[in-house]
Amino acid sequence: MTPRTPDPIGAEADDLAAVVALRELADRLEDAAVERAMRSGWSWTQVAEALGVTRQAVHKKHHRRLGEAGIELRRRNA
Repeated sequence: MTPRTPDPIGAEADDLAAVVALRELADRLEDAAVERAMRSGWSWTQVAEALGVTRQAVHKKHHRRLGEAGIELRRRNA
């Protein structure tokens, strides 16, 4: 006999849906904050330190989107 898998409804499903919604909100907030910082002249290093991640991580996550938005991005040695 195969163990019965609970239906994905109820409090647990609601809790997990809330986690997904919060992650999506956090991503949108981060995108907006990074964009504001870069438009204000922050460096990748400054943004990374404020977020508690590496410069490489923040660059990888946001570089393409910011470039497509027309934001002039500072080069590391510029």
